[in-house]
Amino acid sequence: MSPSPKADTRFFSLRDRLALAVVSRLVAGWIALIGVTLRFHVIAEEGASPAPCPAQGIYCFWHQCTFSAGWYFRRYNACILISRSFDGELIARTLGRLGFRSVRGSSSRGAVAGLLALRQEVVQGGLAIFTADGPRGPIHTSKLGPVKLAQRTGVPIGCFHLEPEYAWRLRSWDRFAIPRPFSRVAVSWARSVPAPAQTADVAALEATRASLDAALERARAQALLWLANPAEVAGNLGPAGAR
Repeated sequence: MSPSPKADTRFFSLRDRLALAVVSRLVAGWIALIGVTLRFHVIAEEGASPAPCPAQGIYCFWHQCTFSAGWYFRRYNACILISRSFDGELIARTLGRLGFRSVRGSSSRGAVAGLLALRQEVVQGGLAIFTADGPRGPIHTSKLGPVKLAQRTGVPIGCFHLEPEYAWRLRSWDRFAIPRPFSRVAVSWARSVPAPAQTADVAALEATRASLDAALERARAQALLWLANPAEVAGNLGPAGAR
């Protein structure tokens, strides 16, 4: 499985094209510089299965985790849905330098084409990852994209959250977290959300989306609890290992 073509840069200015070439390298290098110092600890609630590497299926996390997730999942050969905008192209090139592949589309443009491409990835045994509340929020409220992909493939949605012990928080809609060097990062897994039936109506799809929100929030809460009291949480949940 190969990555999708890049966006047509003819519609970008010369300044934009230079930024794509330079900034993506700088940001990827910055992520790597911090990433190599981080200590990841995996925890999972009862009944949850952390994704193996390499992984297959559909997985979701909150947008604020993108920095930590970008480094942690760099070896998973994951495919992500990225918008066709300049910002999307910059993200695609940056994450591409870390080992991610991308398909193009968003909730506003190219959504159907993007989901069809991700469906092909999943059906062929690949890994599709969504920032569930991205790209513009509201925070901690998932979109229907991963739910519709699960419906079309029959594959459940894996749910996880990455929470750094110490982080810089941006004043953005998602309170984007940039982990401080040498921080511990809790990689918290919740139970997967079953795929809705092929014949599911709007109400059933919305119910699955609400279940996805709940699972992601459980994963986030577990991560925060573990960072506050690792011994107690590990005893209740059972650590899935560290990497």
